[in-house]
Amino acid sequence: MKVLFNYLDKIPKKAIIVISVSLVMILGVIDHLTGYDISFSIFYLLPVALVSWLDKRSRAVIISILSAAMWLWADIYSGHIYSHPAIPVWNSIMRLGFFLIIAFSLLEIKKLLENEQTSARTDFLTGVANRRAFYYFAQIEIDRSVRFSRPFTIAYIDIDNFKQVNDTLGHLQGDNLLQSVAKTIKDNIRSIDIVARLGGDEFAILFTETNEENAKTALNKVQKELLSIVKNNDWPVTFSIGAVTCYESCDLEELITEVDKLMYKVKESGKNGIEYKIHEIPIQQGTPPDAAESHVS
Repeated sequence: MKVLFNYLDKIPKKAIIVISVSLVMILGVIDHLTGYDISFSIFYLLPVALVSWLDKRSRAVIISILSAAMWLWADIYSGHIYSHPAIPVWNSIMRLGFFLIIAFSLLEIKKLLENEQTSARTDFLTGVANRRAFYYFAQIEIDRSVRFSRPFTIAYIDIDNFKQVNDTLGHLQGDNLLQSVAKTIKDNIRSIDIVARLGGDEFAILFTETNEENAKTALNKVQKELLSIVKNNDWPVTFSIGAVTCYESCDLEELITEVDKLMYKVKESGKNGIEYKIHEIPIQQGTPPDAAESHVS
């Protein structure tokens, strides 16, 4: 079912409107030609459901009205004789009510599912992406990098001495620090970049289509703003940052391992710094030694 909904979401909305209206018209003609002995009523739910799931409320109402009107037309001209001329109109109104209930129910279900998907990929405290979402977007970027031969950079940021904030200032201040860090990072990167909280006091940034030089410029800016924020709030912390740039086909787990090691290298060498590296592609048999190259700064 999820696969079906994902497939439907890829269909242009204009195409959905055209398909739905066409279905209503076809069903009305078939209903008329087959007469009142055979009912096609349940099939009218298909265009109503399509528009409700993929479009907005107003169009769902319109397609519901159109379906009820076509049903009324087919009913009146099918030769069905009623004891009173108002009966088919009343029946059509009841059908419209049924269509609207289905339409509004589907709209609410879709809204709930979208909220659930957003929550599943969002860190509840900071509002940025969580670990699961970061890995998902990182793999997408790896696939795109392979396809278009564009570099990208992954950076890990660890808050030095974060435990001290919790122990001396309280967990509320610790939460405020995490929220401020997330907001500061988000405000100082591009909208196409991804910031995520990986858990605890660790954050990650996915710089899309970014080489090492541009990553250095961006991370220097981020670190400067972060240090300014903590200084203004008297938080006794600094930031250890590791960053790895990928130019060719890279394995996500290898990149994560590399960037994690770089971050801890900064922490072990005195904290409050940035370590950069270009991901080293393993040398394949028969490949010249200079084909794989690594740079650390």
